[in-house]
Amino acid sequence: MFDYRLKVFHTVASRLSFTRASEELNISQPAVTKHIKETENQLNTKLFDRKGTTIQLTQSGKILYEYAEKIRNLYRDLEFEISQVNQEHKGKLIIGASTTIAQYILPEILAKFNSYYKDIKIELLTQNTEIISSLLKEGKIDLGIIEGESQSSFFEYTTFKADEIVLVTKVHHPLANKTLNLKDLYNLGLIFREQGSGTQEFIQNRLKEKGIHIDELNIVMQLGSSESIKNYLLHSDCMAFLSISTVLNELKNNILTIIDIKNFSIERNFHYILPKGEQSELIQLFLKFMSYEPV
Repeated sequence: MFDYRLKVFHTVASRLSFTRASEELNISQPAVTKHIKETENQLNTKLFDRKGTTIQLTQSGKILYEYAEKIRNLYRDLEFEISQVNQEHKGKLIIGASTTIAQYILPEILAKFNSYYKDIKIELLTQNTEIISSLLKEGKIDLGIIEGESQSSFFEYTTFKADEIVLVTKVHHPLANKTLNLKDLYNLGLIFREQGSGTQEFIQNRLKEKGIHIDELNIVMQLGSSESIKNYLLHSDCMAFLSISTVLNELKNNILTIIDIKNFSIERNFHYILPKGEQSELIQLFLKFMSYEPV
């Protein structure tokens, strides 16, 4: 129901990327550009400024984004309130999510979902990507939401949210505010997640593409959660690659800082995973609700 051109604008504005918007919406990049241009023509204003390879919202774009959020939320409330009137939703949904998603993204969304559907009980299991995939294959969970890169022909994968992995350290680190080269990683003490972690797999693959093999790096320790890693960094001169979603509060409160690496970035998507085939009404309802949430 959310006007499609407005949806395209909202997606580009949320991701600040025409490429990511086209991937998420499953349309071509020229089609995304066309929708944005038509919206600009309709409103007689410019919505985005290009700065090198990046884009930013103009003042008009920021205003439209605020209204798009309000309209999106109104449509969501309308659809789900009518849905409640028309049919009674009951049951239990078991969701398995990898650690980053379960700790930093899902709790707020699940609270909102519960406010609409109090008779649907949700159980959230937190494991790394490898274990979540196994639990879903064994039928022990109904839906998986993962951060890993490996894919199995047994599942269908759908993009849930864009994410970026960044190199972070404490704000008073001697190299804070410096820009590093990739080969500087060999001279650093690094903390990594455990094997089986989707984040760890993704980092390892992106570094390998650039000729950096993690078994040649100075890995001081491997820890089982982002929280453990963040706390370790505060008491050492080590650095770690972490999802931006896990460090937003620390960046805001000037506790941790991002270290830029020249000509290198790690971008990825979180995914829903489901067994191939028709899904239950509860899963369809939950996924539809998630599609309205600005994540």
